[in-house]
Amino acid sequence: MTTKPNEQSIVMLGASGAVGTAALNSLLSLKNIQQLTLLGRNPIPNVNADFVKQYKINIHEPKSYLDYLPGHRSAICTLGVGEPSKISKEEFIKIDKTAVLNFAIACKNAGVKHFELLASVGIHAESRFFYLRAKGELVEALKDLNFDRLSIFQPSMILTPTNRYGLSQAITLKVWPYLNPLLIGGLRKYRGIPVDVLGQAMANNIFNNGKGYEILQWDQFYSVTKKRN
Repeated sequence: MTTKPNEQSIVMLGASGAVGTAALNSLLSLKNIQQLTLLGRNPIPNVNADFVKQYKINIHEPKSYLDYLPGHRSAICTLGVGEPSKISKEEFIKIDKTAVLNFAIACKNAGVKHFELLASVGIHAESRFFYLRAKGELVEALKDLNFDRLSIFQPSMILTPTNRYGLSQAITLKVWPYLNPLLIGGLRKYRGIPVDVLGQAMANNIFNNGKGYEILQWDQFYSVTKKRN
């Protein structure tokens, strides 16, 4: 597959989740995509664009997707456990860290230049909180791969139109939007972000020029979105 200079070829892992779905919907509405390859445990229904290819893979077995990576310029990874508290730490690491890192390594070896990752605000390799530390360690490992461009998206509360995880999320989704105006200055990065805005930012950012390592938080989500509106 040969990509023209003004076109993008993108491989995506995790397009079935809330953010992944939002990013996918945005990508499907954009121009200049030569090919969009979706990798997942199950095909995503009702995706009929001619430039989309889907492959069923085992996220824990890189050999199951290695042949589908060459020729892509960019990769988007939104793979992750929706509710980490519902599974063991070992299973969380297996999905959110090991599977993601293996995918990134395979992408790098296949010639992918730009890698985007959905992470979280507050991540740090030395955090005392398990979830934030694991994500921080993952990002440090990704930096060591030396992609031409590495984009780390760090949302705080992701505001979805429906409650997916029970009473605690229902309360959070109801209350968080009212907190946004109180989060100013250095606290702006903790503002809740609508899932559609986050997905659009991940899609749009693929088409922006950039080099090296970049962190995108609340303000950047909106600025990236506005650039293509």
